[in-house]
Amino acid sequence: MEQSSNASNVVFVLLGAIMVLAMHAGFAFLELGTVRKKNQVNALVKILTDFGVSALAYFFIGYTIAYGVNFFASAEVLAQKSGYEMVKFFFLLTFAAAIPAIISGGIAERAKFHPQSIATFVLVGFVYPFFEGIVWNDNLGIQPWIEAAFGAKFHDFAGSVVVHAVGGWIALPAVLLLGARRGRYTKDGNVAAHPPSNIPFLALGAWILTVGWFGFNVMSAQTLDKVSGLVALNSLMAMVGGTLAAMVLGKNDPGFIHNGPLAGLVAVCAGSDLMHPIGALATGLIAGGLFVSLFTITQNRWKIDDVLGVWPLHGLCGAWGGLAAGIFGTQALGGMGGVSFIAQVIGTLGGIVIALAGGAIVYGTLKAFVGIRLDPEEEYDGADLTIHKITATPDRETHW
Repeated sequence: MEQSSNASNVVFVLLGAIMVLAMHAGFAFLELGTVRKKNQVNALVKILTDFGVSALAYFFIGYTIAYGVNFFASAEVLAQKSGYEMVKFFFLLTFAAAIPAIISGGIAERAKFHPQSIATFVLVGFVYPFFEGIVWNDNLGIQPWIEAAFGAKFHDFAGSVVVHAVGGWIALPAVLLLGARRGRYTKDGNVAAHPPSNIPFLALGAWILTVGWFGFNVMSAQTLDKVSGLVALNSLMAMVGGTLAAMVLGKNDPGFIHNGPLAGLVAVCAGSDLMHPIGALATGLIAGGLFVSLFTITQNRWKIDDVLGVWPLHGLCGAWGGLAAGIFGTQALGGMGGVSFIAQVIGTLGGIVIALAGGAIVYGTLKAFVGIRLDPEEEYDGADLTIHKITATPDRETHW
């Protein structure tokens, strides 16, 4: 029976890992469809290579920091329990690799390639697992202290704060240190529009992310006996809420509409195992509105050139998700209970502080020593030709 249980858990978590791995294709196509045509190849290449760098950083360093586990043992030892610990690592790696995938959208079209690979290694190897271990492995005794003081630990079931808020708030100093794309804001205060290059690809990316998210959330149970259909329905309702809020407030803009479900799903991760579906719907509605409003403000009023809006989408909606778990997860609002709003505030703020500090240190150091931005001519030519020596589509057909 134990062998059968282990095998079932392996298959369960492996399916989740594969679904979240597929989400990285969603990140790639969402960015590809949003950036200008001369930067489409770079969007695809960044996401794939960042995943490879993330895998090495997390395998050799990050997973040990977060969970105190390493893989320096014989294959015979690693294969115990049907290799469950191996697929658990694979699953959690796909979460860790989301950090650079999130950042990639904010720094698109003007960031150097290799410095970003260095940043990915440091962030996934050290910064992200430091906070991950605090929340999900009780490292440093912070979670037990929060529980003793406020009656419940900081609750983040599937990573609204641990993954999304951390990724979004790391991206903010990176975007600020890079500066806006040339020509984005004129000297007289006007904003030059850089419309998405390919709405169908943008929509494809959003759909891939949305479908994969049900592996991201549901499989966060990590064992088959803990799986809950409530997580699936809450994810669905939050997705719907985010979509409809973005449709209304975004005035039918396809870019907003396709990011709306992502905003709702980001926000529901933390409390998807606690909320009533109506609470999840409300969480998604607020997240969709938050994204549209803050994306518009950051781009037009604050002149922050966050290309895909990763700070409002992941940073702010992720932080809202951490707080929402402490609101709609309570029994008074139909939730499962066992959650403290003050604990949610403390945990969310902790993630923001660590992410801001980590992002500022990593990108500030890289900017000072190696540079993080393409030269003006390189940026004008586009990252595709400058970095990869090829464009997404040829300017003319060859005849040989």
